Amino acid sequence: MERRSGCGVHQICFLFLLLFSLYPVCCRASWMWLGITSVGVPEKLGCANLPLTHKQKDLCKRKPHLLSSIKAGARIAIAECQTQFEHERWNCSTTKELSVFGYELTSGTKETAFIHAVMAAGLVQAVTRSCSAGNMTECGCDTSLQGTGSPSEGWHWGGCSDHIQYGTWFSRKFIDNAVKNMSSARGGEALLTMNQHNSEAGRQAVAKTMATDCRCHGVSGSCAVKTCWRTMASFERVGNFLKERYEGSVQVLDRSKRKVRRKEKDQRRMPIGKEELIFLNKSPNYCLEDRRWGVAGTRGRRCNRTSAGPDGCNLLCCGRGYNTHVVRHVERCECKFVWCCYVRCQKCESMNDMHTCK
Repeated sequence: MERRSGCGVHQICFLFLLLFSLYPVCCRASWMWLGITSVGVPEKLGCANLPLTHKQKDLCKRKPHLLSSIKAGARIAIAECQTQFEHERWNCSTTKELSVFGYELTSGTKETAFIHAVMAAGLVQAVTRSCSAGNMTECGCDTSLQGTGSPSEGWHWGGCSDHIQYGTWFSRKFIDNAVKNMSSARGGEALLTMNQHNSEAGRQAVAKTMATDCRCHGVSGSCAVKTCWRTMASFERVGNFLKERYEGSVQVLDRSKRKVRRKEKDQRRMPIGKEELIFLNKSPNYCLEDRRWGVAGTRGRRCNRTSAGPDGCNLLCCGRGYNTHVVRHVERCECKFVWCCYVRCQKCESMNDMHTCK
């Protein structure tokens, strides 16, 4: 029985590696796949058989305890991306393919920029949380601020500050090796530079959104003395921060290598900040399905007839119009507690209009 089981595992690994090797360069497998895979699959495959670059595999083998944090970082990043773009033409859709985002991962658009930024931020968030929770021996709370503060103002640094420095270091070590592997894909060196810049912008977003929490100490809760520590914001806030940067992203020259320059001639002397997102190519309109480029289109998407925003039927459906369906909705209502001991409810029925793009 054991022999058969072992053989089965080897067959799965062989099929996985075969699929990986047959993948086209433009949609190469990515570590982001860990965010959509089933629970337990990465652990069963092992670091050597995961869709990682050689350097990433080596890092994974040296630090196998971080695999769960890598997977968690990818998962929260993909979820936040889909939340931020839920009502827009491009809704951060993923596929079951090893590249996760298909051609959008290497298209050099604003969407590519957001993907790399949010994924890098997600990895910082997950690894740092694992440090603060005491799940790793090589990092813990950030103690660099302890013992300082302002006694005259009645507060001092203490508690468990999130060790964002370690999370940021690991994110650079792990992800920057991945984007280097894509330099031979569409866009070459310019795409490499773009991806590295946007990944760093994602890490900066986690740092910029950190907050200070304090706890009061004193007689009867007088707050005579406060202990304060630094903590990361919710990842939703990080996502909002990056979405704002996405809206104001900067197009750069695609022939630039290490030095990034704005494409607009009258703005080329303006420096580009570390927190800004940059892109090479203008985005398609995402209106119609294009399987070659991995564009799903908006046909069949639910829209809001009364909204003037991106979720409105006029914008989301790209002027093609929309279909209206009447949906019957039944729910429990007018619930009352009956002695003894159960709850009695009525069934309430409502008819609602649902609009979908043609």
